[in-house]
Amino acid sequence: MSDRLTPTLIALIGEDGLIALAEAFGGRRLYVPEKLDPDHAITKAIGEERAAKLNRLYSLAYIRVPIARELRAVHYRKRGLSNGEIATKLGIVEPSVDKIFARMAKPPVKGSAQLSLDI
Repeated sequence: MSDRLTPTLIALIGEDGLIALAEAFGGRRLYVPEKLDPDHAITKAIGEERAAKLNRLYSLAYIRVPIARELRAVHYRKRGLSNGEIATKLGIVEPSVDKIFARMAKPPVKGSAQLSLDI
C-alpha cells in the first residue's frame, strides 16, 4: 500500500470501500463530478453513502485510484480464496501472490478473520 492516497481513502470510505473502488477503477485517474447520482459508476461501485463521502472531499477533482493489491489480497484470503483465485482477481500471476504474503510479518491464514491492522 505505497500509494499516498490509500490511507486517506481508507479513513474516508473504509477498507471495504477502497477495495470496491480499486476493483472498479484501480490504477486509473478518476474524475469525481459535482453530483453523483445513484446510477453513476462510482455510486454503483461503492454505494451511495461512500460515494457521498468521496464526493464531499473530491468533488470536481481527479483522483488516482490505488490498485491496493496487498489490501485486496488480505481481503480475499480472509474470504477463503486460494492464491490462484487471488492472482486472477488482482490480475497478476500466482507467484506474485506468494511474494505479497511472504513480505508480510503476519500473513493471513486462508479463511481467517484476522484483522489487517495490528492493535
